[in-house]
Amino acid sequence: MKLLVTGGNGFIGTNFVRMLSEHHPDYEVTVVDLMTETGGTSNLAGLDREVRLVKGDIRDAELVENLVKEHEAIVHFAAESHNDNSQLYPELFAETNVMGTVNLLRAARIHDRRMHHISTDEVYGDLALDDPAKFTPETRYDPSSYYSASKAASDHFVQAAFKQFGVPVTMSNCSNNYGPYQHVEKFIPRQITNILTGVKPKLYGAGTNVRDWIHVEDHNRAVLAILERGRLGETYLIGADGERDNLTVVTDLLQILDKPADWFEHVADRPSHDRRYAIDAAKLRDELGWRPEFTSFPDGLADTVQWYAEHQDWWLPLKAAAEARYAELGR
Repeated sequence: MKLLVTGGNGFIGTNFVRMLSEHHPDYEVTVVDLMTETGGTSNLAGLDREVRLVKGDIRDAELVENLVKEHEAIVHFAAESHNDNSQLYPELFAETNVMGTVNLLRAARIHDRRMHHISTDEVYGDLALDDPAKFTPETRYDPSSYYSASKAASDHFVQAAFKQFGVPVTMSNCSNNYGPYQHVEKFIPRQITNILTGVKPKLYGAGTNVRDWIHVEDHNRAVLAILERGRLGETYLIGADGERDNLTVVTDLLQILDKPADWFEHVADRPSHDRRYAIDAAKLRDELGWRPEFTSFPDGLADTVQWYAEHQDWWLPLKAAAEARYAELGR
């Protein structure tokens, strides 16, 4: 299959393309990516098989149509995804996450191409800390940031494309990912790289906010299962029962890196900081037989720490700019 992967040079997309290269030779992959997240460098060097890399913007409708018509299917990872950045640049999130998705849907409709759209559990808002409930595909959308609002809008366009025009789409909403190649502006790699450079980790507020963590490799195996066997028009939630509050994640990292448990700083909390995310992945498990392989969060976290410790040449050029943006926000 000739597969177009948008955002394939970003965190989750890079790991997806690497998985295909190593384990699925039946896919011929083209990546389209604006390359801003990595400062213009490629994350795809040294792959087992050649992957075509196009530096381009999904907001460019002509480029998108030309690429889509050359391929049989699309996996759409490309997005502006950092909540704090969405506070500073909301128009960029609307343009990329909404209009970029619309461009892909239009091209998929014209050329009758299969498309899988990657979204987030943040579109559902949050849950109370003491609430046993989890998000399901039937949960009402209730976004609480510019980032999640832009992803919610793109989700609705995907759903409408199927209902109105029969575009062959599926969609997945996933919990928080961690693993190799994640930008240092994100929570876990920011704390890891702070500790590795002798800086105390930063904890928003009291650190009670809960995220449902999943290793990026488990996420990508689920995406491939949905692409290959998912029912058209359906939404699948991807999660690995990995709920942890932010304080626990920080103390886990401090233990792994042999630092005192109280060696961190509290910083101003994010406005409208969602309290808790939790995913019910029963539909994915029951219909497609998917199961997570990284069932121990501390073990997966230790593997991730080791990757960042061994790849400082990858993240050090990105660190200063990320911290400068946090300084703008006072965090």
